[in-house]
Amino acid sequence: MFITFEGIEGSGKTTQIRHAMEFLKQKGKDCVMTREPGGTITGQKIRSILLDPESNGMDPSAELLLYFADRAEHVNKIINPALSAGKTVLCDRYYDATKAYQGYARGLNMDLLDKLHKMIIHDLKPDITILLDLDPKTGLSRAWKQINEGQRAGVETRFEKETLDFHDKVRKGYLELARIEAKRFVIVDASKDENQVKKDIIKALS
Repeated sequence: MFITFEGIEGSGKTTQIRHAMEFLKQKGKDCVMTREPGGTITGQKIRSILLDPESNGMDPSAELLLYFADRAEHVNKIINPALSAGKTVLCDRYYDATKAYQGYARGLNMDLLDKLHKMIIHDLKPDITILLDLDPKTGLSRAWKQINEGQRAGVETRFEKETLDFHDKVRKGYLELARIEAKRFVIVDASKDENQVKKDIIKALS
């Protein structure tokens, strides 16, 4: 299976994807945990550009193409080989993030995004997508707390520094994607405590 985790900054994706992997391994599943951007060596370099605050003001089209460059490497070198080997892949962000951030929030043409995706990735879709839904004010507060306490990389704060209005658009975009593809998405209330969120995700995966 190909399982993706989506959500705004501070929604707990990184924590919960680890819990999910532990659960699946206990069930005897051979798992690969990865992320976008940065799931490959080349992707790590692209990630450093995309998340660097000094890249603030980057042209949205340039940002989009960097994400697709990262994804092309990621799918062909990590995701597809793992799936072909019968492994379960858990990915922190995937194509839905592109639609939410570059489509709904940046305002880029959705048809263009879909065409690029089909051309580069050949319509590889997750079997299930866990959407950790959270109010942006709460999410950003959590994210900055983690950054200030050294739990997250302080050099990767470009999106945390975006306006609240931007993050509101991202959240609304995610919820709209979940409405359109209700069978694939599972919306989890990320405002609950970590253990309850973990239980809700495990219930969905079960």
